[in-house]
Amino acid sequence: MTTLDAKKADLAGPGIGTYEEVAKVLPTDYRPLLDRKETQKALFGVKRIIEDGLARELNLMMVTVPLIVTRESGVNDMLDRDGSRTPVEFPCGLGLEKRLNAQVVQAATKWKRMALAQFGCTPGEGINTDMRAVRKDYFLDHDHSSYVDQWDWERTITEKDRNLAFLTGVVQRLWKVFKEAENWALENFPALVDDRYPPLPDELEFFHAEQILEMYPDLPRKQRETRLIQEHPAVFIYGIGWPLADGLPHEMRAADYDDWITDTSTETGSDTHGLNGDILVWNPVTRRRHELSSMGIRVNAETLVKQLEMADLMDNLTLPYHQAIVNHEIPLSIGGGIGQSRTYMLLLKKAHLGEVSVTLWPDELKRICAERNIHVLE
Repeated sequence: MTTLDAKKADLAGPGIGTYEEVAKVLPTDYRPLLDRKETQKALFGVKRIIEDGLARELNLMMVTVPLIVTRESGVNDMLDRDGSRTPVEFPCGLGLEKRLNAQVVQAATKWKRMALAQFGCTPGEGINTDMRAVRKDYFLDHDHSSYVDQWDWERTITEKDRNLAFLTGVVQRLWKVFKEAENWALENFPALVDDRYPPLPDELEFFHAEQILEMYPDLPRKQRETRLIQEHPAVFIYGIGWPLADGLPHEMRAADYDDWITDTSTETGSDTHGLNGDILVWNPVTRRRHELSSMGIRVNAETLVKQLEMADLMDNLTLPYHQAIVNHEIPLSIGGGIGQSRTYMLLLKKAHLGEVSVTLWPDELKRICAERNIHVLE
């Protein structure tokens, strides 16, 4: 495989790829620090701390969130722009002459922005959701599952907030919440204090995807991230979706929610684009990269059209969600998804998502986990 082919393959989607590879990366010297009962007590405590912290730091209120939407609404999250990860679909509505084309949500990214208008959120106000979703096209490994639980949040902003400085300030407030949750867990469950697993850094470091490519030009995206967080164990990476100097995006992003096209060179002093990014940390238990959140300032009417053009998805402009943006019927916003089980896994020093959430895992993966003292919930 050429370097370019490897980089393209690295954009294909999440997951390691084979269970032979999973067996190689899962720790062989693992011992859970909390038993199953204590784990449940701890994760619900962490959940409360994070939800209260997000409400305080970002002025968010908790709201209900849909599990299913219609195909025609255009509200479902397609996760990327190559069409490779499609939602679960089924006909809905017994007795209707024409049944509804229902889809299980893959994330509430677009719905939340419409909900800001529904709930009358003014600039500086926002919503948070206890979101559940199904992503059937994921490879199931230690930190990817078909069952997804997220704090999906969204906050109304103004046009003057659409810049990197504002994004950075929001990310820093999110990190404060993560640190509060970690401190609570360590104080209330002393077994989690272990010299092998140092606490998260007090501060995040910020890098642009273009900058990381310059630092590690010969490495594919995930290897660049891994190298980076081995040296800088908690980072936010700006600018995910725009083609970098090598012609490829750091990672694919859907064309109709995060703004990855806006020129940010005035703020960075170099040729950069994008008002979005990811929070990544080094996980000392798995000894791997660990993504906690994907987030960003959302597209406005102008950048939505440009991104749809780049993605060859202009037909989507006729859908209700896209029309609402073009016609300025829903607010400008910033938002993101924070993986709940990903967060619990990290803060409670777990080696596998299955230790903190109940979902489907293949027998082969469960066997590998059992051999490594990883107790997957059934």
